[in-house]
Amino acid sequence: MRSLESVGCEIVFGIPGGAILPAYDPLLDSTKVRHILVRHEQGAGHAASGYAHATGRVGVCMATSGPGATNLVTPIADAYMDSIPMVAITGQVARSSIGTDAFQEADICGITMPITKHNILVTEAADIPRAIAEAFHIASTGRPGPVLVDLPKDILQATTSFTWPPEMRLPGYRPTTKPHGKQVREAAKLIAAAKRPVLYVGGGVVRGRASAELLDLAELTGIPVVTTLMARGAFPDSHRSHLGMPGMHGTVAAVAALQRSDLLITLGARFDDRVTGQLGTFAPDAQVIHADIDPAEISKNRKADVPIVGDVKDIIADLVPAVRAEYDGGTRADISAWWTMLNDIRGSFPLGYDWPSDGSLSPQYCIERIGALVGPDAVYTAGVGQHQMWAAQFVKYEKPATWINSGGLGTMGFAVPAAMGAKAGLPDTAVWAIDGDGCFQMTNQELATCAIEGIPIKVAVMNNGNLGMVRQWQNLFYSERYSNTDLGTHKHRIPDFVLLGEALGCAGLRAETKDEVDSVIQQAMEINDRPVVIDFVVGKDAQVWPMVAAGTGNDEIMAARGIRPLFDEDEV
Repeated sequence: MRSLESVGCEIVFGIPGGAILPAYDPLLDSTKVRHILVRHEQGAGHAASGYAHATGRVGVCMATSGPGATNLVTPIADAYMDSIPMVAITGQVARSSIGTDAFQEADICGITMPITKHNILVTEAADIPRAIAEAFHIASTGRPGPVLVDLPKDILQATTSFTWPPEMRLPGYRPTTKPHGKQVREAAKLIAAAKRPVLYVGGGVVRGRASAELLDLAELTGIPVVTTLMARGAFPDSHRSHLGMPGMHGTVAAVAALQRSDLLITLGARFDDRVTGQLGTFAPDAQVIHADIDPAEISKNRKADVPIVGDVKDIIADLVPAVRAEYDGGTRADISAWWTMLNDIRGSFPLGYDWPSDGSLSPQYCIERIGALVGPDAVYTAGVGQHQMWAAQFVKYEKPATWINSGGLGTMGFAVPAAMGAKAGLPDTAVWAIDGDGCFQMTNQELATCAIEGIPIKVAVMNNGNLGMVRQWQNLFYSERYSNTDLGTHKHRIPDFVLLGEALGCAGLRAETKDEVDSVIQQAMEINDRPVVIDFVVGKDAQVWPMVAAGTGNDEIMAARGIRPLFDEDEV
């Protein structure tokens, strides 16, 4: 506890148990660390992740040995995939029992080795301060990620002296933060000479707090910007240079820009398969500048012509004067024809949606109205599936760290606990969880935590009665054979989400028609003494468009069902 206090930890999400109990006892006396008692360890992990997303600080979760620790595996993997600074503290059986299959024993260090940035089994009580200090340092520096500290019970019960600050012993850990000047100058030359450049912006720009620098670079160059799912909010949606989100469910303009580009200026992005589609056909004519804090990402999926390793904030800050110097030296390609083409595509294929033919409520409309009424100062979380894509498409993001979702791992059940963590870290900010009826049934027990702990989040459940994204794939690729995707939340109203919310200490509301949507959202916004659950009963056949089918190239993008934009190679 003294180590956590000294390292600046403010909130711990967790559940006590036998092996971790000696660490919980002094929590009772701490005036600096608030503990939030969750209802499931998965909730603790996602809450720590949401807290870290929203605040930029290290999120902390704590669990006991065995099943308590293994219940943290999914949120740890989630944080690893999305580069979230998180420290997971687990109890372990006594050292003499390790390896004997003792009660509630699991080799959590071995289990999490592939999904942690680092993990530590503490073997001496005197090493606890150093282990905690190293965990926070590793989690928050370089490419952020989760670190696990495993504490045997006899270590926690031992007597030792506390010294702070400890001497950290990390001889091999020296992340590169300052970019190489020669690489920056080479990148600037390519940027100045490119006729069809694109700023391909990933979640690293949010993690690296580089949004202001990105805006400077975009304003200086006038180059089109695309922001990936993890980077929504890194660049204002309202800015004229922003083409939207690329990838499987990105805008046609953003996908076209990447495909027809002659230069990808890749900032904190990793050429994920959901962005590139079939890798061999991705941006075939483009040279690549790849800037990333993690050298392992450079040329991993796409060869970089100019690699730059370093902190993205420093890289962009150095790029701005270097590009300006190129312009001042007389090198500046004309990109007006490029913009003419992209503006034409943007005008021809804007984001949109059709109302369900059966007259039911449109989920896209509900999410669009939440964004419009709640505004860009709120924080939005999402689960995984159709509602996640619609929330990325139809809420307008103007600020970084206002969009929190599970991008890499795609974890259903992420939204509610992540919203809880975000709200705990930012108590004066409105936090809305946009969730699906499938995701919501995985982790909604954390609403009890929110109600008891005074964390008044809003949860908007897009209740389409089905596992919506799976149903969409069954509709498109499996001849409308709907195998095991009907949840019964429409047919049987089991569970009734209004009653469920009320049972968990929340206000329960429902909207079933277009006329009810705005009033229900406004009603929810006025309730701040407890969490709110809104059951939006929406059409089951609404689909996410545009779409690039898995395994196909981005040129195969469908703007809507049966509408495939044809990009003419000679347009530019």
